[in-house]
Amino acid sequence: MKPILLAALLCTSLCAPAAFAAGQSESGAKPLATIPALDLKRYLGTWYEIAKFPNSFQKKCIGFTTATYSLREDGRVNVVNRCRRADGGTDTATGVARQPGGPTSPKLEVRFAPAIVSWVPMVWGDYWVIDLDPEYQLAAVSEPKREYLWILSRTPKVDPAAYDALLGRLRAQGLDLNRLAPTRQAE
Repeated sequence: MKPILLAALLCTSLCAPAAFAAGQSESGAKPLATIPALDLKRYLGTWYEIAKFPNSFQKKCIGFTTATYSLREDGRVNVVNRCRRADGGTDTATGVARQPGGPTSPKLEVRFAPAIVSWVPMVWGDYWVIDLDPEYQLAAVSEPKREYLWILSRTPKVDPAAYDALLGRLRAQGLDLNRLAPTRQAE
């Protein structure tokens, strides 16, 4: 099993200086803001990756990337990320997410490491929902250091006006959109 999509979030909490833990970027920008509250049950289901900041754990992915979230009996969330490789095969990463800030917290933590090491704090990575439309159709996910960004949609294609408006809000949050790479979702 090769980690994709949200697996990088495991790395985001490793050895972070106190300023980064508070959400301050290296450039001194103000802390990354999340949405006020997340209705987790509405967020569940399949999301298509529309764009991302390129990262090492998705380097074999050529597109068709999805993230599927489902509620577990213990209140946590199963995470299944998939993408297509150049050879036509599929990479799948399975993990679990939790909401340490309470039932409406937009600051989740994700783990793709085995459950036996779930007690180790550094195996949990930040998964912050920083933008989400009222219909839960278009979302942006990042983490305090702004090293990672994913734009997710319920559909493989996004309305250009909605996408441009989202990019404006992300730019205002101090994200370097010059790094943003579109994700192939259709043949």
